[in-house]
Amino acid sequence: MSITDALPRLSLRAMPEASRSNLANLLFLLLLFSVASALAQSPDGPWLGEIRVMGTELGIMVTFASKGDSVSATIDIPQQMALGLALKNVSWKPPKAHFELPAGPGLAVFDGKVAGDSVTGMFTQAGIIGTFRLEKGKTAGQAVKTPAPEPEPPPYGEENITYQSGGVTIAGTLTVPRGKGTHPAAVLITGSGAHNRDEELFNFRPFRVIADYLTRRGIAVLRCDDRGVGGSGGNKSACTSTDRALDVLAGVKFLEGRGDIDPRRIGLIGHSEGGIIAPVAAAESRDVAFIVLMAGPSITGARLIMYQIESQMRFDGAPDEEMRNELHRQERVFNCVRADTGWEGLSELLMQDAAERIAALPREQREGIADSAAFVKANGEARLAGVRTPWFRHFIDFDPAPALSAVRCPVLAVFGELDQQVPVALNVEPMEAALKRGSTKDWKIQVIPKANHLFIPAKTGAPAEYPSLEKTFAPGFLDLVGGWITKRVAVPGGARE
Repeated sequence: MSITDALPRLSLRAMPEASRSNLANLLFLLLLFSVASALAQSPDGPWLGEIRVMGTELGIMVTFASKGDSVSATIDIPQQMALGLALKNVSWKPPKAHFELPAGPGLAVFDGKVAGDSVTGMFTQAGIIGTFRLEKGKTAGQAVKTPAPEPEPPPYGEENITYQSGGVTIAGTLTVPRGKGTHPAAVLITGSGAHNRDEELFNFRPFRVIADYLTRRGIAVLRCDDRGVGGSGGNKSACTSTDRALDVLAGVKFLEGRGDIDPRRIGLIGHSEGGIIAPVAAAESRDVAFIVLMAGPSITGARLIMYQIESQMRFDGAPDEEMRNELHRQERVFNCVRADTGWEGLSELLMQDAAERIAALPREQREGIADSAAFVKANGEARLAGVRTPWFRHFIDFDPAPALSAVRCPVLAVFGELDQQVPVALNVEPMEAALKRGSTKDWKIQVIPKANHLFIPAKTGAPAEYPSLEKTFAPGFLDLVGGWITKRVAVPGGARE
């Protein structure tokens, strides 16, 4: 969901530090991890359990099928709306179990030990380390946690939809106000990493909350699964922010073709990387009536990543020399990506880094790794694959300013005062400068006090806090966004409870 959800980075630091620096990769990792927890004992049939990482637990169900010496598996993750995902490179040799899932920005690697009717172990992806557990013989209700049902039907229409974008099926949910006539609408755009239509993270579903709030106030909302997630096809890591803007415009065209939507009043709301994508789409099409940028970056990805690394390491109390070395290593990653050369040396460095991080883990965690050599190799390869994606190559040097200046429609840019992923100090001034140079005269920048990157009230804004915070938007956030949009699209009365 956040701009760092999919940012691979080098780190010689132990698990807690790597985890905190790459929050957004986490949501994606949770999905991968759950997938990987697919293997266990006598493989045939369903196995149930959970993923545990950074204080969060996610229920999963894995179904195995064996044929001779080979084993295949799929996983269901109800909370992520992911069903039937296939595991790759499955090795089932009790007491060792190993499996991987290529998806999103990189490869998730899982390594576990089989003991009777259970498998426990560790996973890693882009520096994030967690644990998983599977057990055989339970019923689905005992292990898989599903979202709580709505207490009562909402006072608006809701339907699952699909549309095509460049030959790829995009699936989502459209909520439409009650009443006759046509309605204004907003298309929600997720951040980097692999997200479902609710942009769910740590049991917080910000896009569902925004859709409910706006639709009750007379504004239809379209929110969609990212490519490769839920009901959508394709692979998100294989496309750039510019490519994703085409998916968004295809969503606008879909809404324009409906009889209950006013084609002249369709806008975009983008969070994090979605705040980069919305201006690109709006600059490309006059069909976009407004854009709202939630923690949208206004600087290049490389500059943002370097800031995040330095900020997190200072927060962790890392020595200055260690921080300088880390920033130097990250610059080496950028150089390899830009020149498309030096990969062999970078691969060796990644393997060494993975080995050092595992050696620094507590003894009980190290003992949970069945095959350390295989784990190190798979981890290094996964991290290397992450920085070689089209998405990462495009992201590090993409400058959002030209698109911001080219936008002709009204713009609202909102930042969280404590955001450590897209910080106010680095992004507000360039955002303001780009909008002042631009074509629109109707723009506003607002900072929400004491809010983090998710616009949740926070203490420090550090990603490590996310799991423990109350999952509710900061006071005034929804009213600011809803009131601003309502004035631009002239919703009569402004509310339809």
